[in-house]
Amino acid sequence: MRSLFSWRLVAGFSVALASWGVQAAALDGTLTLVVGYAPGGGSDRVARVIGDKLHSALGVTVVVENVAGAGGRIAAQQVRRAGANQNVLMLGNPAVMVVAPLVFKDVGYDPDKDFVPVSRVADYQFAVAVGREVPVREWPHLVAWLKANPEKANFGVPAAGSLPHFFGLMLGDAVKVAPQIVSYRGSAPLANDLLGGQLPVAIDTLDALYAQHAAGKVRILAMSGTQRASFAKDIPTFREAGFDVAATGWNAFFAPASMPPAKVQLLGQAIRTAMQDASVRKAFETMNLTPVLSTPAETAQMLKTFRAQWEPVVKRAGFVP
Repeated sequence: MRSLFSWRLVAGFSVALASWGVQAAALDGTLTLVVGYAPGGGSDRVARVIGDKLHSALGVTVVVENVAGAGGRIAAQQVRRAGANQNVLMLGNPAVMVVAPLVFKDVGYDPDKDFVPVSRVADYQFAVAVGREVPVREWPHLVAWLKANPEKANFGVPAAGSLPHFFGLMLGDAVKVAPQIVSYRGSAPLANDLLGGQLPVAIDTLDALYAQHAAGKVRILAMSGTQRASFAKDIPTFREAGFDVAATGWNAFFAPASMPPAKVQLLGQAIRTAMQDASVRKAFETMNLTPVLSTPAETAQMLKTFRAQWEPVVKRAGFVP
């Protein structure tokens, strides 16, 4: 049973309906969820799953608007300019809210001043995979192989300046290997070269690599979370493999700074309640994402902690777009 006025499930269908009716009136119009990427991608699917629940729960029209371009930065620029009377949220990720402001001279927005965290909804892990021709089956074995064959320490990543790019550098520091980062234009061409033997090692999100691993076409040696993913119990974490490395990415909703605090809290509670729905959690798990329940305050603290972990890595890399 849904209710925005309680963090607990409310017993009684009539009580829940009354609560949702008040909330719907408070929104007073269409709710727009802005996604900075093309339709059909992971971010788009996350927004649409949650949007469907918010529509049925709040009784208002929910529109997912795809504003693709510049790695999500155009969407952020648009949402930043939204007025206080607009019901608009952006589904953001680390590339937009952390990395881009560090590597571009002017992204057209300030992630701290122009946005307010609303709700983190999903986490994802990174993974290291090797092609079948690489003669290793465990992460420590790969480290030894790379040290013995430093000319083969080529780490493919789905995009230059992406989190997998910087995670590759983080791994290199941890295991005392200097990798050559090979950037691709997306996960698909990266996987193709890994499958074809042109690339020995790939670093991407776990969800992007897992289907090929499950099919036996590549081998994922380790994942970056603090615990194994529910859908990939056969793959150890880096810590389980004996290396103290942990990192995750996330999807979270952000409101423009102009949005009244009461509305931020209202929408944050609405999304949190939607994330408790079994069908939503199942949809996220089907996408190989970990669903997350989070308040605006918890999302803000997560962002602060995440930035403290990744900012030194990004700056030390000296990456220039």
